[in-house]
Amino acid sequence: MSHNGISCSVVNYLTLVFLMQFIGATMGSSGLQVQTENGQICMPSNVCCVVVEYLPGGALKSFLIKNRRRKLAFKVVIQLALNLARGLSYLHSQKIVHRDVKTENMLLDKSRTVKIADFGVARVEASNPNDMTGETGTLGYMAPEVLNGKPYNRKCDVYSFGICLWEIYCCDMPYPDLSFSEMTAGVVRQNLRPEIPRCCPSSLGNVMKRCWDANPDKRPEMDEVVSMLEAIDTSKGGGMIPPDQQGGCLCFRRRRGP
Repeated sequence: MSHNGISCSVVNYLTLVFLMQFIGATMGSSGLQVQTENGQICMPSNVCCVVVEYLPGGALKSFLIKNRRRKLAFKVVIQLALNLARGLSYLHSQKIVHRDVKTENMLLDKSRTVKIADFGVARVEASNPNDMTGETGTLGYMAPEVLNGKPYNRKCDVYSFGICLWEIYCCDMPYPDLSFSEMTAGVVRQNLRPEIPRCCPSSLGNVMKRCWDANPDKRPEMDEVVSMLEAIDTSKGGGMIPPDQQGGCLCFRRRRGP
C-alpha cells in the first residue's frame, strides 16, 4: 500500500521517529487532578487537555545552549540536522507547512533523536500562495517574504531550516544583539544572514546558503536537503575544530568593538 506515493511502512516510520506523537485529547477535564512538581492542581471546566509523547531530552535549543562553549561533534551536527530535515520533508510531502520551524520547537528523545513539535500554526499548504500571507512564525527564523507580508509556501520552512542548521553547527543564536526593526529591515532589505564560521565545511555552508536564499524559488525542496546532508562526509569527524586549531576555533569567538 502507498500514501501519496510513499509506502505506508515509510510513512509510519517517519511519523513515529521524526514527529512528536499525538496521544489524544479531551474536553471533559472538569475536576481532573493533575500531578505537578508542586503538588496537584484541579483543572477548570471546559479546558481542552492534549496528551502527547513525552520526550525527556527537552528542547533542541536548550541542548545547543548547554554546548555553546565546547560545540558539537560534526557527526552529531549532521545527525541532528538530518532528523529535522527528514521530518520536514515528510510534512511537505503531505502538503503541510509547519510555519514556525525553530530549535525551540524541536524536542529530543532519550536517544537524542530530533522530533518536530508544536503544530499550533501549521496548516495545509494552499494551492494559491495568495491565500497564505501574514507574519506567522518567530523573528530570526522567518523568511523575508513572510516578514514582508507577501504570499508564501512551504519554502518558508526551508528558510527557517537553514537558520536552524546554522544554529545547530554554531550552538549559538542568530542576531542576538539586533532589535525587531533592525532584524526585519536587515533580512528583508539587506539580505542579512548569520555569519558562517570560516571553519565550517563548504559542503555544509552551501546547504545553509541555499536554504536561506532570498528567492524562495531558488531554495531546495526538503527532500533535496536530505540528500545533500546525506552526501556530506563525516567519517573523519572534522569540520568543527580544524586539526591545526586544536586549542579552539577562533571564528567562534565573539568579536569585540566596532
